[in-house]
Amino acid sequence: MTVADEEPALLGLAPVAPDRTVAYGSHPDQLVDLYVPRASGGAPAPGPLVVLLHGGFWRAAYDRRHLSPLAAELAGRGLPVALAEYRRVGAGGGAPQTFEDVTAGIDAACAALAGASPDPSPVLVGHSAGGHLALLAAARPDTPVTRVLAVSPVADLARAHALGLSDGAVGELLGAGPGFPERLAAADPVRHPPAGVPVTILHGTDDPDVPLDLSRRYAAQSPATTVLRELPGVGHYAPVTPGSPSCDVLVGLVCRPSST
Repeated sequence: MTVADEEPALLGLAPVAPDRTVAYGSHPDQLVDLYVPRASGGAPAPGPLVVLLHGGFWRAAYDRRHLSPLAAELAGRGLPVALAEYRRVGAGGGAPQTFEDVTAGIDAACAALAGASPDPSPVLVGHSAGGHLALLAAARPDTPVTRVLAVSPVADLARAHALGLSDGAVGELLGAGPGFPERLAAADPVRHPPAGVPVTILHGTDDPDVPLDLSRRYAAQSPATTVLRELPGVGHYAPVTPGSPSCDVLVGLVCRPSST
């Protein structure tokens, strides 16, 4: 699969319906889809609770459905999975609503799946803008997250803004005008590495949407807690597309015990 083929390969997968959906607020996007563990050739393997955060540069045009095949894949490996939605730019989101929703969605997922795993503290998996949100959520003082797997994340928000990624998506997220530098600093993961929470970053060397340099910059700022795994020849979407070799790497990292 070429880099150009990655996006249509992911978006061409049929969405997988969840086992149930729970709401954590009154807005239509304040939802968490739950996928219960399923056996894959035998009894479900014990594994962590997984919370997935989708990308799309924080915009309402992109929702959680494109990550539902990944959620189902992980559930098929015996993992309880929560695929969180959140308010996004253009539909009631942006700062601070998007950040507040991610926090509330993680808490709702933990409550809804309590007892579903021998490891009740969640692993947070975020792709692209969802990787940014995962890194930021794991840095909150009272986070329940035990580890983060950030895939092609917007890990350096200031650099992303300077590059004008996706036609100024960072500015749309944070809002222009007075106080923008302060909002940017507060929402930039590279300035707020999560204390005591290990981070693994997966990033393709040929990613045309979120440059690998953003992940390298994040890893250089927090080398004690961050492992960066570069995927040669891989673009932006293959790591979250079930059936691709790079997605197999992701699944293997999610399924490993937290202590290893």
